[in-house]
Amino acid sequence: MPRPVWTGAISFGLVTIPIRVMTATEDHSIRFHQYHLDDMGRVRSRKVCELEDREVTQDEIGKGYEIASGQVVAVSDEELREMPLPTAKAIEIVAFVPYESIDPIQIGEGYYLEAGGQAATKPYVLLRKALERNAKAAVAKFAWHGRERLGLLRVKESVIALHALKWPDEIRSPAELAPEQVDITGDEVEEALLLIDSMTREEPLEEAEWATDRYTAALEEVIHAKADGRQPPAAEPEEPASGRVLDLMAALEQSVRQARSSRDSGDDTHATVHEMPKKKASAKKTAKKAAPAKKTTTAKKTAKQPAKKAAPAKRARRSA
Repeated sequence: MPRPVWTGAISFGLVTIPIRVMTATEDHSIRFHQYHLDDMGRVRSRKVCELEDREVTQDEIGKGYEIASGQVVAVSDEELREMPLPTAKAIEIVAFVPYESIDPIQIGEGYYLEAGGQAATKPYVLLRKALERNAKAAVAKFAWHGRERLGLLRVKESVIALHALKWPDEIRSPAELAPEQVDITGDEVEEALLLIDSMTREEPLEEAEWATDRYTAALEEVIHAKADGRQPPAAEPEEPASGRVLDLMAALEQSVRQARSSRDSGDDTHATVHEMPKKKASAKKTAKKAAPAKKTTTAKKTAKQPAKKAAPAKRARRSA
């Protein structure tokens, strides 16, 4: 069971529902560390005070904002929690709007809201049932991590879910990226619709065999091969471009045939997921023996920068 990322309440008119916010997603990406390739020693980042030129502990580090050159104002976590802002301690529902008015590009990370105790169960279920029967989206405001945010409340199975939303002024206009006008025939449109129909699947996304992370599976193959002293699998050689002009209609018709054949045969290409090897106490020695040659390109995770004066978002557009 994940730990709550925030504890507060949902404010719904005069109704207050204590809740705990739990993460709704998991990150299954493979994480790399940085290593010195000569001896595979771990490379770590250090938090150094630039004035004292010494490494400082986490207890000595706090938030600050530089309001002028050399003038820094320290702001504590307690001061942030005590700000006179209703959304600092509650997810405040401010409006209900049609679902189609929410641009999907605004939707960010998702969370599950858990009723905060027995007394919160009845108002929680009441709000959930109201959301289920209403055809509109509940838009809310909440303040986490030093800024006020916009959110969307909806029901997933028997739980109320919260999706963070971008503010409207954070969405860039795509107008300048739109392609120039071209002539499309009615037959080409009809063939494209046939392709969409032939690629349509009825199963939910979470049950689809094709909804798999092939990159992570391929990366696991590389790691397993190198751990076993084998040569990592190589990519298939790409066919050289023919240089001829593609006939759009012919490509659509061929795509329709291939999609129908794949659907009829049930051949949905998907990757096989392998269990990653467990870390061992002697991992450092093993790593030394299996160290790659210096010329081998190794993916590196971006190192964390040394701690500087942390600053909350400026208030040019909205209060934090």
